[in-house]
Amino acid sequence: MIDLRRLPDLWRRCDVTVRDLPFALFLAAGSLVPSFHGYGTQIGDRPDRPFDALAMVAIAMECLPLAVRRRWPAVCLALVTVGFAVDQLRGYHAYAGTGLAVSLLSAGAHLERHRRVTMVVLSVAYVPLAVALNRPGSGEALGGFVTFFVACGLAWGIGAWLRSTRIAEAERRRRVADATRAAERTRIARELHDVVTHHVTAMVVQAEAARYLTAVPDRLDATLDAVTDTGRRAITDLRHLLDLLNPDHDTGAVAEGAGRAPSAVDLRVLVEQTRQAGQPVEFVQEGDPAEPAGSAEFVTYRVVQEALTNALKYAHGIRTVVEVRYGEREISVEVGTDGSGSRTGSPGGSGRGLAGLRDRVEALGGEFTAGRRAGGGFAVRARIPAGNPS
Repeated sequence: MIDLRRLPDLWRRCDVTVRDLPFALFLAAGSLVPSFHGYGTQIGDRPDRPFDALAMVAIAMECLPLAVRRRWPAVCLALVTVGFAVDQLRGYHAYAGTGLAVSLLSAGAHLERHRRVTMVVLSVAYVPLAVALNRPGSGEALGGFVTFFVACGLAWGIGAWLRSTRIAEAERRRRVADATRAAERTRIARELHDVVTHHVTAMVVQAEAARYLTAVPDRLDATLDAVTDTGRRAITDLRHLLDLLNPDHDTGAVAEGAGRAPSAVDLRVLVEQTRQAGQPVEFVQEGDPAEPAGSAEFVTYRVVQEALTNALKYAHGIRTVVEVRYGEREISVEVGTDGSGSRTGSPGGSGRGLAGLRDRVEALGGEFTAGRRAGGGFAVRARIPAGNPS
């Protein structure tokens, strides 16, 4: 049994010719109704003629090609125009003459090539038709022929307007799609940068330190264990990121597993990992994170992560202080390194990490700054809106 609710969807899936055919058949059937005879389009002053075999051919040419008016608009317009000319010259004045306006509108909307040539050819062909229909002594004034020509031009113009509107909408959708893809690429690049840079930097620093610990086996083993743990965490984070990028991933399984997105509650673990990499870090927290965790906590984690990564790379071994203050409506973050000199100044990398942090914070309506301290060192500060105003 056919589900009636699926009929509209099945109809939309049909070929455009199948969807246009019913109108063509309806117009042809209507033209054969006796009460409609003589009420069709008429230009000139030719008397009505009873339908004969040629009238059937003319009606068929005016109606049936409308089934392909969107697939082959030029073919449709040519056949309908010939059928209309026969209709007028023979004086049938069939209701099927309406098909000319429909074919003109469809050609204006769907004809892609030789549009100007088509308009010129039709305009030129109309002249001998008008001359043939303008019998000597006829009561048809010149204005009637001009009015019909203008009406045909209006039908074409409406189709052309529909075409331009469709093209503009397609262009708008293309721009939106391009912008969406660009934003998605930026987001993926930012996530990869945040995940990979921190762990790899920690592994590099730990591996370099291991060179000088060959004489101290216990410390060497601890350092190598730290490198291994950092590598495993990097793999876990990358797998989580790849799961999120996979359109077929099970969001419920990801949420229940160990690969959940980090938040502010994981800051102490992040600080401890940085300490294991050899960076002296002090952590100060005021207040408690609000529940449930949201974008503000995720951004807070990323700010601290990127700042500690830069400290490892450009101020390794120098005292670093992480201060996080949770308020009712915002989270304040400051990560600073002590000391003076170029080594603890502005990071010398590409700046992609700090730029990404600024984008993240400003996307939530917050404020972000990063630069040298007046007394030396480098500081990253962020104010991140969180919670709902009362």
